[in-house]
Amino acid sequence: MTPAARIACLDLDTFFVSVERLLDPTLVGVPVVVGGRRGDRGVVTSCSYEVRPLGVHSGMSLLEAARLAPEAAFVPTRHDTYGAHAARVKAILEQWCPVVRTASIDEFYLDFAGCERMYSRREDRSDDATIERTVREMRAAIQVETGLPASVGIAAAKAVAKMASGRAKPAGVVMVPAGAERAFAGPLPVRKLPGIGPVAEKVLVAAGIRTLGELVLVADGSGPIAGMAAHLRESLKPSGPLPDRDRPAFREHDEAAEGSLSNERTFFAALGREDLVCDALRSLVERVTWRLRRRGGTARTVTVKIRYDDFSTFTRGRSGPPTNAERDVLALASSLLRGAWDGRRRVRLLGVQLANLSAAPADGEPAQLPLFPPRPRAGVAIDAVRERFGYEAIRLGVASR
Repeated sequence: MTPAARIACLDLDTFFVSVERLLDPTLVGVPVVVGGRRGDRGVVTSCSYEVRPLGVHSGMSLLEAARLAPEAAFVPTRHDTYGAHAARVKAILEQWCPVVRTASIDEFYLDFAGCERMYSRREDRSDDATIERTVREMRAAIQVETGLPASVGIAAAKAVAKMASGRAKPAGVVMVPAGAERAFAGPLPVRKLPGIGPVAEKVLVAAGIRTLGELVLVADGSGPIAGMAAHLRESLKPSGPLPDRDRPAFREHDEAAEGSLSNERTFFAALGREDLVCDALRSLVERVTWRLRRRGGTARTVTVKIRYDDFSTFTRGRSGPPTNAERDVLALASSLLRGAWDGRRRVRLLGVQLANLSAAPADGEPAQLPLFPPRPRAGVAIDAVRERFGYEAIRLGVASR
């Protein structure tokens, strides 16, 4: 029997600021803004807790931050420095937990499922107590060994663990027992749910919905608010195992009865840049066509699904000659994306579905010959490489922009 997920979300508190304080101890206890020198025209990369009550936040212009926090120390961002510190943290995490996944340079997800017996002590009142104590010891070890403070949320659901890590700041641990997800999330502002950004928050507040407890009561239906409520209810359910590194961001659907294959990707931060959206579409096409070729089939219909950051969702589909080649599917999917996306709205979810599938003829069964023989496909060679070395061994390239 597979043990239930026990997800910990570890977030390094004000990571860039904390690293800068390690490198320059005179910054300890001083209000700090990372992003550039005072008077520069860049934006704030990170800021210490001391300046946040003054209104300073990440993404704000440095000029505005200097006006709000005239006493703060301003330091440039050193991108080539922070990665080594994050790597040290991950190495420590891997000593404590068998499953560690990097979400960003300063955030990690761990799954302690099945670790209760390994860490149990006589004084622990329950399995929850065992895991919470272990995570507290792990968090303290990171601070001692690296000098970096961290906050950790623990829950059966990944999204709840993320919200709990926010409640744990600074440098704390919050455990949400299984079954207590709604009670924990209910009082929180709607913006605390991962995936709800400023645009979605405005839609909800305008409708009189300010807390997650109010949002979860919205009935199923159509429209962006019902979509956000459904997303919340799904987020409160226990998660499955954390994804492996081979498929870190994909959800795959194989609807044999309906004759379709699809891949979807939900983005932690909604995408607004065209190049990033197109890159994501290409990855989805690459994955779903590879899966189709493994079944020995072709598809006639391509559908693109797009969900914006206000949770409104649109699908566009088109049929053509049967194919299982990335180039053909990508050309059609790109055309559908251009018809569905105006380039201004931010994209939260993207999906590609292949339908009207046809299986390859069985051995001995005559195949219909095409009127125009197809050009040689690179897919056969790509699949051979993946069969031997794994899916990630070879990926589609992109022309320089």
